[in-house]
Amino acid sequence: MSDIVFYDTRTRSKQPFAPLEPDCVRMYTCGPTVYGPQHIGNLRSQLFPDLLRRFLEREGFAVRHVVNITDVGHLTDDADDGDDKMEMAAARAGRSAEEIAAHWTEHWRQNREAVNCRPPDVLCKATEHIPEQIELARTLEKGGHTYRLPDGIYFDVSTFPRYAELAHLDLEGQAGGHRIDEVAGKRHPADFALWKFAAEGVKRQQEWDSPWGRGFPGWHLECTAMSSRYLGETFDIHTGGIDLATVHHTNEVAQAECATGVHPWVQFWMHNEFLDFQGVKMSKSLGNVLTLDDLVAGGLPPLAFRYFFLQAHYRQQQTFTDEAIQAAATGHRRLCAAAAPLRDAKGVPDPERVAPYRDRFRAALCDDLNAPRALAVAWEVVRAEELTPADRYALIEDFDTVLGLDLLAEPEATPVETDPRIDALVAAREEARARKDFAEADRLRDQLAAEGIAVEDTPNGPRWRRT
Repeated sequence: MSDIVFYDTRTRSKQPFAPLEPDCVRMYTCGPTVYGPQHIGNLRSQLFPDLLRRFLEREGFAVRHVVNITDVGHLTDDADDGDDKMEMAAARAGRSAEEIAAHWTEHWRQNREAVNCRPPDVLCKATEHIPEQIELARTLEKGGHTYRLPDGIYFDVSTFPRYAELAHLDLEGQAGGHRIDEVAGKRHPADFALWKFAAEGVKRQQEWDSPWGRGFPGWHLECTAMSSRYLGETFDIHTGGIDLATVHHTNEVAQAECATGVHPWVQFWMHNEFLDFQGVKMSKSLGNVLTLDDLVAGGLPPLAFRYFFLQAHYRQQQTFTDEAIQAAATGHRRLCAAAAPLRDAKGVPDPERVAPYRDRFRAALCDDLNAPRALAVAWEVVRAEELTPADRYALIEDFDTVLGLDLLAEPEATPVETDPRIDALVAAREEARARKDFAEADRLRDQLAAEGIAVEDTPNGPRWRRT
């Protein structure tokens, strides 16, 4: 039996992990709806599967990682009411939905790269898999799981007895106390749209022909269709934010298991908790979002946020404050500084000395991916006096394949600002010093200081910076 245990949302327990295929893990991650920038809470849902993937690869597994891009079908209300987020963003910007999606997909990709998330093996877009979604809906229709309303084709949750299993929903209470008039004619509040019809007289940018009429797919259909295409009828791990469990992932399960007859469709459902913002959940609807770009503009390196993420367990709600992210930036900088001398380490590591550290690092990650404990072992290594530089180098190099903090990377050179006028004043001061006209040199230094320019004399010549 495997000594790796992961928490499975469906069973509400830690379970031993072993892939369905020896040495190969198939994993799906819910990606962004690309109608705008992703906030740092969204980014946490990408850092978590990246950490998971890195650990599994360190264990020797080949990982096939699929991430989706939602570029159609995500309505403003989970009850299948409201407007499509992509259509709304395009209308606001006066651009095509395709242009909006391309821009924010690239922005999201750059953010992932900045925090050292490895690129997925497959990045699939909903708009490029419309035939697969239509075919899945047709299969559900043939199986008697759907009904038609004036605005679309709906999944009937009463045809799937296990509907409440993943999120442990109270469907009876929901039916008794929930407003059912959000979409007229729905048989149960939990019933969800598979295909929405284009409204009469309204020209959408994104609509397609289907057996039921012209329209667009519901949000939930895409992930079931695309994961099945790239990972098969059943696979090992599905990840996403905890907010997706009650609606989106529950609906994915219903679609997949009714279409294929396979149970369980996914072996492990792994959800990361929210990032909250000074005690309040971060969300676009509340207007309290913060992006990675905001952190960088404030002078923080992107990997400070990765270090911040590693300080809490992925199933622990993590509070973001200015003090917390500054402390994470300091911690990351100090760990890198402690590891920096190891780049010149000579010799061969001693297997007996390094083994206990490797064992503790692995044990932390085997226990449901306990990143804070694993990070603590890395700190032990850089401080351990009984380890030689070669021992520490080998351990930090190994650990960083999972942590992804660039602990042994050469620091990037600080860009040197140039300004022709200031460069000329600094050069004139240097000439004055060379001819021993110190009064003129001091006058020029004072002039520069008055403009907020500090001059530092170094063995390689003077350098200036803005204060």
